[in-house]
Amino acid sequence: MADFPADIYTEPEPSTDTLAHLGPLSNMAGIWTGTRGLDVNPKADGPEKQAFIEHMQMQPIDAQTNGPQLFYGLRYHTQIFKPDDPETFHDQVGYWLWEPATGTIIQTLTIPRGQTAMAVGKTTADAKSFTLEAVRGSLTNGISSNPFLEYAFRTERYTITVTKHDDGTWSYEQETLLVTPDRKEPFPHTDRNTLRKVGECTLNPTALAKHKGTSS
Repeated sequence: MADFPADIYTEPEPSTDTLAHLGPLSNMAGIWTGTRGLDVNPKADGPEKQAFIEHMQMQPIDAQTNGPQLFYGLRYHTQIFKPDDPETFHDQVGYWLWEPATGTIIQTLTIPRGQTAMAVGKTTADAKSFTLEAVRGSLTNGISSNPFLEYAFRTERYTITVTKHDDGTWSYEQETLLVTPDRKEPFPHTDRNTLRKVGECTLNPTALAKHKGTSS
């Protein structure tokens, strides 16, 4: 059991400036695009490689508390398309969260195929690269799937590594380990892309209110 405080109710006074307290997520707020993504997924006749284009929004949220626990974070929405095809290939929403007190970083994700997960890792505030993991069956960094996915494409583990680059871009490499009925060994479904900034974020509500108050 983690060393939690006896007082589980008293909340800290968070900063209104989320952008200044994102730790390893710093400089990831904004609107991003990536044009050289690669997806490797399982098909009946073997692995399929699929190039993709990605559009992602990462917007700061007001600080979140669970009693004494304090998170700063980003709400994200990513949409992925095949080149020259307007149909959404992949859609995903969730949060990136940073807990300064413990060095914990969290990604929550939900996709509209009936699946949700929470990946967790440990890192430092100035980290340029960090890795998170979700594991099927865990109560704290788990994966939940609809009955068909649990039968046909069971996700055993999900890992993602994010790397921030000196030119202002950032990239990710992720692996989703899938168990399918027709294969003896799990299949490593992989995705990777590099994203460049194309637009600025909107300030979180309390920061925006404070900014308007000082400029009036």
